[in-house]
Amino acid sequence: MKTESYQSIYQRACERKGGEQALESLLPRPLSTEVLKQLGDDRYLAELTRKVFQSGFVWRIVDQKWPDFEDIFWQFDIEKLLMMPDDMLERKAADPRIIRHLKKVWSIRDNALMIEDVRKEHGSFGEFVAEWPSTDITSLWQFLKKRGSRLGGNTGPYALRALGKDTFLMTRDVENYLRTWGIIDGGVGTQTSLRQTQAFFNQLSEDSGRSLTELSRLISLSIGDNRIHAEEAGEESLQKMEMA
Repeated sequence: MKTESYQSIYQRACERKGGEQALESLLPRPLSTEVLKQLGDDRYLAELTRKVFQSGFVWRIVDQKWPDFEDIFWQFDIEKLLMMPDDMLERKAADPRIIRHLKKVWSIRDNALMIEDVRKEHGSFGEFVAEWPSTDITSLWQFLKKRGSRLGGNTGPYALRALGKDTFLMTRDVENYLRTWGIIDGGVGTQTSLRQTQAFFNQLSEDSGRSLTELSRLISLSIGDNRIHAEEAGEESLQKMEMA
């Protein structure tokens, strides 16, 4: 199967975004392994929770309410959340300061339990995520989907990206690109499609020396109808740009 070269993708993105300097300003970079290890497990749970609530909802509203989420759920302290009885969780789910969605609120404690289980074996959830090889990032997606709560689809990958873990995203633009070039032809979330997509990004990363995070964004900027012009526009703009 013949695929497009990195240079072709990069050149087209440059032409669409006003040149190399403008394009480079739009490319996010992942955090280092050491920085990811230093993030507290409460921050991992917080971002997983934020993405659960943003899924199918207006991101801006979730962000506006986020300080209250932090307050109501004890800054996502794992130990406190695991001790929370069902009736307290239900009362918190009814608090008008947050988005009242019982099943999503329930996922907070479920994902706290997942993090607790992981850190018993790995020392911290941050260690676990940081050490996971980006060359097999889709297996981490699958782990979050299987072991976590409401972290399937793009929710888990978007949380990883927001946390700074190197990952590509299966957005509409990226999916369209993969189908156009015959890299995938089945369901985007099937094991075959994920394996083929991972192999494509791994090869592109080897050829370019770029992270999966940068390459995912490059592809989205090289096709589609994205209109963003500045990275600092924030995550909601990232959502629009990469068509999550």
